Amino acid sequence: MRRTLIALLGVGALASACTTTGNTERNAAGGAALGALAGAVIGNNVGGGSASTGALVGAAIGGTAGAVKGCREDGGCGATNVNRRQYYDERAGRYYYYDSRSGRYYWEDGSPR
Repeated sequence: MRRTLIALLGVGALASACTTTGNTERNAAGGAALGALAGAVIGNNVGGGSASTGALVGAAIGGTAGAVKGCREDGGCGATNVNRRQYYDERAGRYYYYDSRSGRYYWEDGSPR
């Protein structure tokens, strides 16, 4: 049981260290690792006492939740606000954004800059 848990945590740590594409993979791996840990503890103490089954279920649920969270942080999966970098105009004393889709700049309230 302990070896299985250590192996799952190790795989999650290695997978999260290798990602270069964004938050989806990193959050999926982190969620799976935390879910496996929580599932193993809960599975060992509740029901039939199967920590490995609890770890598998927890890893699946945690990985799914982490992937959805990361996808939303990257601006996909139905996120309403795309992650945009915010700039500050010292002369105007206001913040503005650059919209990469249109190639234009907008003030915080949405009006063109």
